[in-house]
Amino acid sequence: MTGEDVVEEAIETAARLVVDSKHVVALVGAGHSVESGIPPFRGPDGLWTKYGEPDMLGYERFTRDPKKWWEEMSDSSGPMRELIDALAQAKPNPGHYALAELEQMGQLQHIITQNIDNLHQQAGSIAITEIHGSRVKLRCIGCNTRWPVDDFAIEELPPRCPECGGIVKTDTVMFGEPIPRDALEECIRQSGMCDCMLLVGTSGVVYPAAGFPQDVKMKGGRLIEFNLNETALTPLCDIVLRAPTGTSLPTLVQCVRQLTAA
Repeated sequence: MTGEDVVEEAIETAARLVVDSKHVVALVGAGHSVESGIPPFRGPDGLWTKYGEPDMLGYERFTRDPKKWWEEMSDSSGPMRELIDALAQAKPNPGHYALAELEQMGQLQHIITQNIDNLHQQAGSIAITEIHGSRVKLRCIGCNTRWPVDDFAIEELPPRCPECGGIVKTDTVMFGEPIPRDALEECIRQSGMCDCMLLVGTSGVVYPAAGFPQDVKMKGGRLIEFNLNETALTPLCDIVLRAPTGTSLPTLVQCVRQLTAA
């Protein structure tokens, strides 16, 4: 049996598992957006591999002097400048559209994404929790109110929340910053209902996101991994697909469509 045959058989098995499940959730990591031109953080071509992993003091520095942080943000260099430029040019890849189609078919109930790129929304997905925030939003660290970046007029530094007067920052979660409570609670709720989780391009090392598949597995759920590389979660997975998500996910959709039409 060739490698392609193995992948095809695994996708067919995965499709049957998806169709037979009641609440399917996709946990999506940086590897999924690589095919959209966004570099991952870890791995052979990862930003942290090239530049070194940042310390955990980013949020502490922001809260210590938010005005200085806002003034320096436009002068980003190194890994942040590379990431910002890539995000600005990125478009959804076929894998993003496949997840949106699974949702439209009623076969995917929710996406928990670790990505901040807004590509799921651009592809048409609706049921999404952005556990690490979004590059196209701002958020008040006081009352947690969010606004689209284009709808918020910054008239002073640091910006202040018109609702509570709290300090406003970008919505993306910094190193050392707690996950926003509303996002974390929704992820926990979705994981609690999930009986089949798709692990799409996630390294499985960043918590709390990496803990959700473990919770699903512990209560008898199934895990399907879509990743070119072995991850920390691979030993827990029922099905492993070593193929680009931009090709494996559309093929999964085709198989699911055939099964549901039969």
